[in-house]
Amino acid sequence: MELGLKDKVAIITGGSKGIGLYTALQLAKEGTKIAIAARNETTLQEAKQLIEQQVKTEVFTIVANVSKEEDCNRIIEETVAHFGKLNILINNAGTSSANSFEEVDTDLWHSDLNLKLFGAIHCSKFALPYMKEQKGGSIVNITAVIAKTPPESSLPTTVSRSAGLALTKAMSKDLGKYNIRVNAVCIGLIRSRQIEERWQNAMPEKSWEEYSKEVGKTIPLGRIGDTEEAANVITFLASDAASYVSGSAVNIDGGSGEAL
Repeated sequence: MELGLKDKVAIITGGSKGIGLYTALQLAKEGTKIAIAARNETTLQEAKQLIEQQVKTEVFTIVANVSKEEDCNRIIEETVAHFGKLNILINNAGTSSANSFEEVDTDLWHSDLNLKLFGAIHCSKFALPYMKEQKGGSIVNITAVIAKTPPESSLPTTVSRSAGLALTKAMSKDLGKYNIRVNAVCIGLIRSRQIEERWQNAMPEKSWEEYSKEVGKTIPLGRIGDTEEAANVITFLASDAASYVSGSAVNIDGGSGEAL
């Protein structure tokens, strides 16, 4: 399948590790010019080196905190100044914070919403003029499957992620007239550094495959998802192969979610 990604320009926030890094790598393999943004200079340079070693391409890095509106603006402006255009925005920056309602103080509410919700809002707002000018673009918001059916003690993450779903649908309605598609992916249990630490702490005697199947007993597909599997879906949604897909939220959860 031809994805139509060659020579397009993509920004991935939170692109220095995990799903963001593997998405950047997959897009680069398809010929996309890559800009990755993250807060840590060291991990950014490690990600740049990894991608450039595997794909003969240039990776542009920006040290930034998407919780700050001015940093969101700088991510967009520096990328366009470097590459001359912007076709794809992957709003991936975020952390997991799961607490009961009584445990979440005002500062944590603000920091979580600023990072996950307003980061996506501000990056999208500053990207919009460039996508409108070139008569099209693709925005993919990374959220979580539990945003659709929040369980107990899942705050503030499920609130900010649920708001991200509403943002995705509303933006898709408003921006479709500019040929700008907006979609979301809802992440379930996917291999990450945090999951690997749980594995080493809980079952160091088991291989990853054994641990994945043990933890995956409650997942219909019977295992933890690979990071590359999430990156593949995100890459598809960002591509021309998904040219008639907008306003959708796709679960990447092995069938474990309680909602479509």
